[in-house]
This record gives sequence, C-alpha cells and structure tokens, in this order.
Amino acid sequence: MTLRNIVATASGVVAGLALASSALAQAQAPAAVPAAPAMTHGAAVPGMCLFSSAAVVGNSAVGKAVNTRLQQIATQVNSELTTERTALETEAKTLETQRATLDQNTLEQRAAALQVKANAFERKAQLRQREVAATEQKALNRVAQEMNPIVRQVYQARQCSVLIDQNAVLVGNPAMSINDQVVTGLNAKIQTFAFDRERLDQPAPAAQTTPPARR
Repeated sequence: MTLRNIVATASGVVAGLALASSALAQAQAPAAVPAAPAMTHGAAVPGMCLFSSAAVVGNSAVGKAVNTRLQQIATQVNSELTTERTALETEAKTLETQRATLDQNTLEQRAAALQVKANAFERKAQLRQREVAATEQKALNRVAQEMNPIVRQVYQARQCSVLIDQNAVLVGNPAMSINDQVVTGLNAKIQTFAFDRERLDQPAPAAQTTPPARR
C-alpha cells in the first residue's frame, strides 16, 4: 500500500467510524410517530388483550432512565473515539506534508507505523460499538425481568383469555390494551437502576481447578 493510500485509509476509516459511533446516540432516541387520525372502534372483544413491550418501555420511568443512560454512554464512546481519530488524522496530514523531505526508508517506516495505528483504531471502534450494543441488550433484559411479572398480574386482573402483540395488529380498540396498567405497575416497582458500559475486552476470569485429593 502506498503512502497516499495509507493516509487516505487512515483519514477515511477513522472518519467513518467516528460517524458510526456518533450515530449510536441518535439511535437511542425513539423515532417520531405521526399522530393517528381520529377513528371509531367496534366493541372490545371480551378476553382479548393487546400489549406492546416497546410502548411500555418507552413510556415508563425506568425505560426513559435507561434510554438517557444509554445516550450518555454512546456520547462518552463517541468522545473517546473522536479524540483518537483527531490525533490520527493530524499525524496522517503531518506525514503527508513531510513526504518530500523524508528519505524513502523513514517514509516507509512512519507510513507503516501509521497504518498499524489506523488498524488498531478500527478494531477499537468496532469493539466499542459492540460494547454499547451489549450494554443496551443487558439493560433492556433487566427491564423485561421487572416488567414480565407485572404483565402476568395485569393479564389476570383484566381476565384476559389471550394476549396479542400490539405491534402485530394494524388497528385495535385501545380499550383492549393493557399497556397503561403495566406502565403504572412498573413505575410503582422501579424508577431507575445503575449500569455502565459492558467491557468486552477484559479477559474472562480463569477457571478454578480443584486440587487433587491427598491420599
């Protein structure tokens, strides 16, 4: 790979990865949903209930707290990567401006070192993205654990015969939805919980071996 290609790769790859990491925070924000036109519904079907876990998470206190914390983590990741990206781009530009004044051996050595740094940064950026995704999944799993018993309680209290995923229904009578009751129960149970970014680069603890029994 030529120096020009190395510099272009270093600048282009890190810029793209930084944009991707910046998008992590934006991805946490719920998409705007246009207001549905007013419409009338037929009578609620006895025993048929509708439920949307996404709606409950989005409207509950703990769900909003999780979303805010995930945005904070994504912002921290983006800040970390942006600082390293800027340093790498500066080094690449400096090497390009010094190209005419360096002997071939020095130029190749510095270009090779720059390529190593660019590759390491790419791996780190991909790792951070996986960590943010793992953090989100773990946090949502915790919310689901808190929510599931409440869903069962509301299901029984409403005397539901069947619980249908509301997202799979085009239109349904809101009177059959149990979302508001689940949100109320979840808010009474938990408001928030602390969590940090998952660390996927830490080595797993060594397995403990049982010493042989003495005879």
